[in-house]
Amino acid sequence: MAKLSTEELLGQFKELTLLELSEFVKAFEEEFGVTAAAPVAVAAAPGAPAAAAEEAAEQDEFDVVLESAGDKKIQVIKEVRGLTSLGLKEAKDLVESAPKPILEKVDKAAAEKAKEALEGAGATVTLK
Repeated sequence: MAKLSTEELLGQFKELTLLELSEFVKAFEEEFGVTAAAPVAVAAAPGAPAAAAEEAAEQDEFDVVLESAGDKKIQVIKEVRGLTSLGLKEAKDLVESAPKPILEKVDKAAAEKAKEALEGAGATVTLK
């Protein structure tokens, strides 16, 4: 097999779908015993990579981010109003301007509950 240059490899990766690229990353990690997240943790805290990894594993504050409202925007607006103290207009504006954070720095249980409620209403949500 001929050795590919960096540009040629990047060209090949550009042709992959996100799902195919995700599968490739998983296979790469298994084959070589590495993780894609490790360099980021080391770069964030070069003096204490083990401590940075422990902090990431023990995250206790989460942000609930609304990625999209989906087809049932009215239901999502109702859920946003129930989760926050926003009025109807503010909740509608927030839902229409997604992606936006709905809740910030909440504990894991509250974040999971909010995510479940919003996804039940048809929204796409991520926790950060």
